[in-house]
Amino acid sequence: MFAGWCARGLAPSVLVDPTLPSGLARTEDSLVASAADIPEKFMPAAVILAIKPQMAATVLPALAAKIPGEAVVLSILAGPPIARLQSWLADHPAIVRAMPNTPAAIGQGITAAFAGPHVTPPQRRLCQTLLEAVGECVWLESESLIDPVTAISGSGPAYVFLLAEILEQAAIERGLPPAIARRLARQTVSGAGALLAASTEDAAALRRAVTSPNGTTERALSVLMAPGAWPAHLRDAVIAAEERARELGAQE
Repeated sequence: MFAGWCARGLAPSVLVDPTLPSGLARTEDSLVASAADIPEKFMPAAVILAIKPQMAATVLPALAAKIPGEAVVLSILAGPPIARLQSWLADHPAIVRAMPNTPAAIGQGITAAFAGPHVTPPQRRLCQTLLEAVGECVWLESESLIDPVTAISGSGPAYVFLLAEILEQAAIERGLPPAIARRLARQTVSGAGALLAASTEDAAALRRAVTSPNGTTERALSVLMAPGAWPAHLRDAVIAAEERARELGAQE
């Protein structure tokens, strides 16, 4: 995400490394600091929380005094709700929760966000600018929807990568050379994704278009779509991810 912000020419930033014991280090685009060494004159308009949720209870209280009262806090942590974030941040009022995904690394991410009740319209626009620098952004009307978003689009790239992994392995098992198996699997997944992105039709229509009656695809789908097969397992996986997001949000 930081690479996308730099590419957009946004304001200089300070990266705070909670594992850095002390000191400052300058990179080409930013200053890297420990929590204790954030420059006193640094007055950011936005503070982005991008740590593991398990670290939040330890790291965030140390940052609270460094966050200006007029700044908006943009959290991309899975789990902790706004109320808990505020408890760790000395009741900081303006907090936005967001859930991006890893394609943000190449500017192809999708982020769902929810603005807390004290977030002003300019602060919301600033957060949208930051999030759209790395892909698309949608706003949710309820904070409770962040956990399902985490399970769908936040964790979703891993499901797609697993599909490519399984296709590659299946190709090798059918006798294809590993290098060709990898190219076939990766380009099939990425090409299908590009076609889906370029099409105005829904995914089900595209699936039906490639499924000839009594053909090879129909035979394969009869296995994948059987009762208790892939659709059921994927739904169960999404439910499991959502439950884990709620568990992370409940941790003290």
